[in-house]
Amino acid sequence: MPIRHVPPIDSIYGPTKGASLNGLLLFDLVHDDLQKVEATMQQAASEASGPLRDAILYLVKSGGKRLRPALTIAAGRCYPVDEAKLIYLATAVEMLHTATLVHDDVIDGSLLRRGNPTLNARWNVGATVLAGDYIFAKAAVYSTLTDNPPVVRLFAHTLSIICNGELEQMFKYYDLDQSKEEYYRRIYAKTASLFAASAELGAMLGGASPLEQQAFREYGHNLGMAFQIVDDILDFVGSEEVLGKPVGSDLRQGTITLPVFYYLSEGGDPTVITRVFNERDEEAKQEALAAALHAIRTSGAIERAQEEALTFVRRAQEALQHVPDTPYRDALREISTYVVERTH
Repeated sequence: MPIRHVPPIDSIYGPTKGASLNGLLLFDLVHDDLQKVEATMQQAASEASGPLRDAILYLVKSGGKRLRPALTIAAGRCYPVDEAKLIYLATAVEMLHTATLVHDDVIDGSLLRRGNPTLNARWNVGATVLAGDYIFAKAAVYSTLTDNPPVVRLFAHTLSIICNGELEQMFKYYDLDQSKEEYYRRIYAKTASLFAASAELGAMLGGASPLEQQAFREYGHNLGMAFQIVDDILDFVGSEEVLGKPVGSDLRQGTITLPVFYYLSEGGDPTVITRVFNERDEEAKQEALAAALHAIRTSGAIERAQEEALTFVRRAQEALQHVPDTPYRDALREISTYVVERTH
């Protein structure tokens, strides 16, 4: 099943933003709240000094989909939630996500994200790591402003899951023997755990019942799994112009993703993959990467991976049956469809 084209969507934040979702119900509903999150993040940046302040402002203005705080806001708005605390919580979620991206770029040696130079391209490793640490700390501070110990506990637990997942991924680079179950655990830790927490945290703050909190968690979990699988697909079939980074980046750095699993499970030649890992000459590595991308694109692996993403989306939508029937629930259903249709 080919990935359907999603038309470009005008930014809700202005021309500095890289990837926006204006025109979708979710982002129409949470527009004003997200503007407040944006302002709060800029306030957090202003509390730093000198180069760190400028770096955080650069990260905030470089954009992103703001999907995770949108989930938090939508889940919270299904209930009579305290608005100020919801904004603090959504800010904490997005700052946590931002900090993980800063550290990801250090780990991966990435010089571009969303088509813009990363902080890693501008500063040395030590300074970049400390900047990420500072953003983590500010995220934690904003989570405490909810005055809700269970919320803070879940927020901290999610951070520990993300860190553990990143370490597991690093230790699995270039390993073709890992199982698909290990891949699932890895993408849950690095991506889906924050989606799950984003939705559950909003519901928790709003006073949802335990059953409803679990439903929001299941929704976010499955949405996050689908989101990461589509990310992994786009690494093979996207374009550098749209992705804002080189195609095949994951494979080049030794990360084994779902399309690779399906390529190998259907009898694909493993030396096509290992040649990418083993070549030292840059020109030869690029040739090996091009050959691997072609082999995977033409093997049926992409279609199988997308079917799996669609399965996770269906599970996410099923979970919504157990949450309050509001326009926000309709918006969460719509955004789950967007996740498998997106092109970046």
